[in-house]
Amino acid sequence: MTPPPTQASDPVTRLADAMVVNSNTPLIMLDEDLTVIAASLSFCRAFGLDCAVLTGSSILEMGDGEWDVARLKSLLRATGSGGANIDDYEMVVPAAKDRSERSLKLSAHRLEYPGSQSIRLLLTVIDTTEAKTAKREMEDLIANNVMLMQELQHRVANSLQIIASVLMQSARRVSNDETRSHLQMAQNRVLSIATIQKQLSQSGSDEVELGPYLEQLCESIGISMIADPEILTIEVDAVEGSVSSSKSVSFGLIVTELVINALKHAYPVDQGGTIRVSYVTEGSVWTLEVEDDGVGMPLDDRPAAVAGLGTSIVEALARQLQANVSITDADPGTRITIQHEDAENPETEPMPTVAAL
Repeated sequence: MTPPPTQASDPVTRLADAMVVNSNTPLIMLDEDLTVIAASLSFCRAFGLDCAVLTGSSILEMGDGEWDVARLKSLLRATGSGGANIDDYEMVVPAAKDRSERSLKLSAHRLEYPGSQSIRLLLTVIDTTEAKTAKREMEDLIANNVMLMQELQHRVANSLQIIASVLMQSARRVSNDETRSHLQMAQNRVLSIATIQKQLSQSGSDEVELGPYLEQLCESIGISMIADPEILTIEVDAVEGSVSSSKSVSFGLIVTELVINALKHAYPVDQGGTIRVSYVTEGSVWTLEVEDDGVGMPLDDRPAAVAGLGTSIVEALARQLQANVSITDADPGTRITIQHEDAENPETEPMPTVAAL
């Protein structure tokens, strides 16, 4: 395919025609009647046209007539009259004999230069069909992956619920108190993860609403471990907002360990009270607290207990969250605080060892 002869006579116009013909961008130069004066080889290759035949014919007659679109004609007429400029206008060209429907992005401008005696339009035509198809395929793939992830999270949540139920039934059957306690702890740890998975499958995102999550979690712990909910209750007070699923897992496991610890040690048999779980934020600072109004901490002169598994879990999770752990006397009861002071400062002060959980 060779460049078509130009119809121009003055040097400026001939130079413009030559620039259009040799441009790597798909370009067409038109006169006021929408007749093609010059077309770039890149345009002719992109749309399967013969530049030699194209020159001197109307743009509306190109190909098999698929360019004869009323909207295109109207836009080019408006541009030629000086009433409009087209920038990145998206248009669909109907299917031709050997071609399917094509999506185009058009830019058209009237050329103005000294000594110009005729109206000239420069039209840029970018075929976006493949790009749009690829974008749709990508969107479909993402939507499909999201659906698969939601289904996976739903199945994982169901499986974890089944495991928690098996652990609960096992705890009810055993006669050894220590074994029963370990099974209940395992059940509630599983429930803390199952509750997150349930929220993720319902929301369809990687964010978990912390308030509802902690409420559901504490309700599950209470059902499995509180014999008389009329005298011993768990209250949750958390600010509105969501956190990432990974962070919510850490919060859930910490709350599980501390609430179970309070239920096991803070209240003698038949003694009632309230365990309060709270979460507040102020800028980059967040504070998670679990407080009971039970028997309180051991006396200062009592030998410190050896840290248990629960203690190790809480301290490890707090380190992951770059938070400090502190224990204070709630008078009555005990308050355990996990506080993150500055999200942008990775350094944290050494954490005191939590009493055996």
